[in-house]
Amino acid sequence: MRLIGLVSVGALVAACSGGGGNGTGPGEEKAQPPVVAITPADGTGKAKPEQGVTVQATLGELTGVKVQLKGKEVPGALSSDKKVWKSAGNLQPDAAYTVEAVAQNEGQTATTTSSFKTLKPSSTFGLEYNIPWSGQTVGVGMPIVLNFTQPVKDKKAVESALTVESEKPNEGAWYWYTDEQVIFRTKDYWDAYQDIKVSGRFTGVKAAKGVYGMKDFNLKFKVGSSNISTINTRTHRMVVKIDGKKKQDVGISAGKATERKYTTTSGIHVTMEKKNPETMISPGIKEGEPGYYKEIVPYAVRISYSGEYVHSAPWSVGSQGRANVSHGCVNAPPAFAQWYYNQSKWGDIVDVTGTDRELEFDNGYGYWQKPWKDWVTGSAFDKSVSTAPGQENAPAAPDTATTTTPAESPTT
Repeated sequence: MRLIGLVSVGALVAACSGGGGNGTGPGEEKAQPPVVAITPADGTGKAKPEQGVTVQATLGELTGVKVQLKGKEVPGALSSDKKVWKSAGNLQPDAAYTVEAVAQNEGQTATTTSSFKTLKPSSTFGLEYNIPWSGQTVGVGMPIVLNFTQPVKDKKAVESALTVESEKPNEGAWYWYTDEQVIFRTKDYWDAYQDIKVSGRFTGVKAAKGVYGMKDFNLKFKVGSSNISTINTRTHRMVVKIDGKKKQDVGISAGKATERKYTTTSGIHVTMEKKNPETMISPGIKEGEPGYYKEIVPYAVRISYSGEYVHSAPWSVGSQGRANVSHGCVNAPPAFAQWYYNQSKWGDIVDVTGTDRELEFDNGYGYWQKPWKDWVTGSAFDKSVSTAPGQENAPAAPDTATTTTPAESPTT
């Protein structure tokens, strides 16, 4: 029995010993190669542009990621722990991408590759027109108006793609007037003499179901001198200040106010266009009917959609500075009107007081009429943004072609 017991113990010891010296030794494990996951997955044919590219090292860490579109690298960022790389911004719709990721783990290196395609949108969106146009010099009250080719349902996605930068920082907010139009207004007037840049990173942005942006845009314009005019319809005076200095103080004649349509609107107007001469026809009155007129008016500067202008009126010189006799326009002395016309530009301020007809905020560029707190609620995010330089901008793109918005018939 003893002999049997000794043999049994010896056999057990032999069975537990390593054989031939070919193992990893007690407590040792073979190093694992890195493991990398790429999203969208290899072979995907309808990747969503708004989801971008994510490369994740589930074992080990990333040492290099290259995502390419037509031979050009797609920008992205690596997390501080080197575990995750994400592309910056959205992807181009209807495009083919390649991904190459290099990772390391415990001295072992592995390369993972992938290729995929983004979906083809059922429809695309972009800018139909923008105000102001690129390269213009405008006044301190100038808004930024963007009109889209398609209704925007995901306003947060589109607004997130927009940035406004000014050399002299201001506070501003986007206001969605309709699904097709968004307007940017600053809290205070622009500071004079500076460059403004508007960028839209619309590529790959989903504006509505099946509707994506296909290209970015950049708009650059300048703010010139600060031209601010104040008109008091009760004292019949118009004062023009340029860069804070009074340049003109003249008598004028405003709307006679016998009817609402003949009443000059009170409020902060913004100059919209100018024409010399302008043909002014009585709105809503046909030729031969009482009150009909058709006048050829020189040096006309428009300040509202409802037909109000500051213009030369040699026929009412006797009333200027004394009485309001116009059909709603601001009638001015010929010499002053010519001077005012020559120095005015798109976006100058004309602040009118003294009447009981308030300028509607959407009558021309009367956006300053809406209180700031109410303007901000028109943002998809219900908040304002800074125009301070240094924000991330879209890649350079051709400036967008523009048109103007049709206006109503002018008055005199």
